[in-house]
Amino acid sequence: MISISTLVRVERVFLAGHIFSMAFGLAGLLLVLPHPDFIANLPAIGKTAFSWSMAGGGAIYMLLGMAAVAVYAYRTLGLWHCLGFMLPSISISLGSELLGTSTGFPFGHYRYLTGLGYKIAGLVPFTIPLSWFYLGFSAYIIARAGLEQHPHTKRQLSSIILLGAILLTSWDFVLDPAMSQTTMPFWVWEQPGAFFGMPYQNFAGWLGTGAIFMTVATLLWQVKPLTLPRTQLNLPLAIYLSNFAFASIMSIAAGIYLSVLLGIVLGLIPALILYQMAISQSAIDRTSLDSERADLAALKSL
Repeated sequence: MISISTLVRVERVFLAGHIFSMAFGLAGLLLVLPHPDFIANLPAIGKTAFSWSMAGGGAIYMLLGMAAVAVYAYRTLGLWHCLGFMLPSISISLGSELLGTSTGFPFGHYRYLTGLGYKIAGLVPFTIPLSWFYLGFSAYIIARAGLEQHPHTKRQLSSIILLGAILLTSWDFVLDPAMSQTTMPFWVWEQPGAFFGMPYQNFAGWLGTGAIFMTVATLLWQVKPLTLPRTQLNLPLAIYLSNFAFASIMSIAAGIYLSVLLGIVLGLIPALILYQMAISQSAIDRTSLDSERADLAALKSL
């Protein structure tokens, strides 16, 4: 059986690779692509590396993000809860994406270009559902750790699902405009909308898709109730913040500032507040536990 320390090391390697590959991709998209003379003057090995990064770099960073979150979820929650979120998030988001690229519902009319890996049914890159999983899980676990009290109620779980879906959608506020308008776009909107070329319907689709798979995951998790590790939220927060930063830099470089502001107000700030709430609640829980142990020890000594 793999030790916890080994899983932690593997998790950190995947996270570091995920962040590094995003930084490498940013450099290529913002510094190299806009300067064709620089590319022309690269040595043969440099041109090969650049060609490889443009063809598969987007897929690599999403694969690493998925791997980091999958290892974290398995280590901290166990196999049931890891798969209980992974399978619904990947399958439901893939269904939404296939429906969207085929019919325009629920996101609007769009299609994927190249750079994100093999396309399922020729429509949706296989990496896209993986990104729904690792960003969706990070958003959900931060919301749940910050809001959950024991015993939890249906109303509380509904609030967690809604807030998790909002955090996920807030990331898309920042990502979608830039990724469809960069020098090398990864998808295009065939029916442009009012929000920097996107229809507002897109965000309703994101909110609804996220809420659906988070609801399914919540129901599956109730089969085996668990206590969330409030002191082990660094990886989900790092995933959320690094992906938010990647999208923000892309949007700012494209001159799209309103979407970044919306993402900060509706996603970044709430995520940080929820993280702090979880840490504070963990401290309260430890204090209460220490007090109970002291009381029990005092009773035994009588």
